[in-house]
Amino acid sequence: MPLPAQNGLSASAAESSGQQPVRCCWCQQSALLIDYHDHEWGQPVTDDRRLFEKICLEGFQSGLSWLTILRKRESFRQAFAGFDAQRVAAFGEPEVAQLLCNEAIVRHRGKIVATINNAGRALALQEEFGSLSAYFWRFEVELSGRPQDLTREYLQTLTQCPESLALARDLRQRGWQFVGPTTVYAFMQAMGLVNDHQHDCHVGQALRAPRLARQQQAGAS
Repeated sequence: MPLPAQNGLSASAAESSGQQPVRCCWCQQSALLIDYHDHEWGQPVTDDRRLFEKICLEGFQSGLSWLTILRKRESFRQAFAGFDAQRVAAFGEPEVAQLLCNEAIVRHRGKIVATINNAGRALALQEEFGSLSAYFWRFEVELSGRPQDLTREYLQTLTQCPESLALARDLRQRGWQFVGPTTVYAFMQAMGLVNDHQHDCHVGQALRAPRLARQQQAGAS
């Protein structure tokens, strides 16, 4: 289904008519970010491998920009066995040494070791909850508790929320590393556990109604 722009046109229709669909301000600096924003950021994700990949990449992003990581994402995927948690958990010192020589990724020993550690912790979560998705979506942010008008200025003040604090705390208690509340909040925003698109963004508008309907249905059951 095409995504509605602010004026009721889909993004593609708006662009073909010479109008630009409204997007979140953070993605405007790069065509790569615009594509990521329009097709990935904030879309609800339930695939375990994608969830594991994203929380690992958010750890690598710490102190860097997401654009830097996004440009290297395919290289990260190649270096970390497609973020197959079982394969990554089996990495040892030879793989760490190899990764530290890989100029196509972020060569930070602490983050590399944390990713390998977190792969083992992810397998434990899958064993306990059946899937990473089942575990992470327990921390979904209720849309009814969010402001109606998520303005650019308000969103710039958001670096964490009660749910990201709770998730980060729980992950650390389970032995995860590089999962502070700000890192976890960015993960939640990207994977759709919270809809932090600006209120006038065409993607956010498309996501809002089905999300609210699903949450209301879950609350009634």
